[in-house]
Amino acid sequence: MNGASREALASARESFDALADNTAADAEKLAQDLAAVTALLDREVSLRRVLTDPAQAGEAKAQLAARLLSGQVGEECAELVAGVVRSRWSSSRDLVDALEELAATAELVAAQRAGALDDVEDELFRFGRIVSSDSALRAALTDKVAARAAKAQLLHSLLGGKAHPVTERLVVRLVTAPRGRSLEAGLTALSKLAAERRDRMVAVVTSAVPLSDVQKQRLGDALAGLYGRRVHLNLDVDPEVLGGVQVRIGDEVINGTIADRLAEAGRRMAG
Repeated sequence: MNGASREALASARESFDALADNTAADAEKLAQDLAAVTALLDREVSLRRVLTDPAQAGEAKAQLAARLLSGQVGEECAELVAGVVRSRWSSSRDLVDALEELAATAELVAAQRAGALDDVEDELFRFGRIVSSDSALRAALTDKVAARAAKAQLLHSLLGGKAHPVTERLVVRLVTAPRGRSLEAGLTALSKLAAERRDRMVAVVTSAVPLSDVQKQRLGDALAGLYGRRVHLNLDVDPEVLGGVQVRIGDEVINGTIADRLAEAGRRMAG
């Protein structure tokens, strides 16, 4: 991707992260819905061209997407796609590529929530090695004449009960809808997404007043230094904390608020 599409993809990823990190959205359902929208736009060339037409206002395209998807997919997916098409894309294919990536990422979020992301990453890698060493299997999975259902059945027989369901769904989608990519390239892309997701930490930051850009940068840098990896900040404002900042990463809480200090002082006095 280049130009406008790079910026649009970055915005789409941010919107997805906000949805996945801040709500109880069903990640598996979101993945299924996004995959369905990807398939629709991959099939309907005229529709995706309309949704990426630079001559049309972004809001008009968003409203069109919302109308088309209403009742067909979940509300979270419909709102996310509407926001994605509101951006400017360099080509219609870039839009579909972005939605496909978000669908795969939603599957990885489901695995992460289940504590199985490491397993999925490892299984994707090992499946890639198996395919590269078995020419007959690769030929069967990449046969352009073979029916999609037959390929899916073959994969279910190979992976069903042996790999995590997320791994199985990701591989089945890749094989049955390669969209012009080689099997190896698709598996590499999925492995990269899994690695990026595994290395990404999310911190819920609560402060009495909104943090400035400088404060956010400093906090992000400090947390990255503390944990040795990039940390995404989800910001919340709660006047009841009185001052300072509370940071929650998983089950760990770092408290630096005035309210917390007062509560601690009260406990000491009571003791």
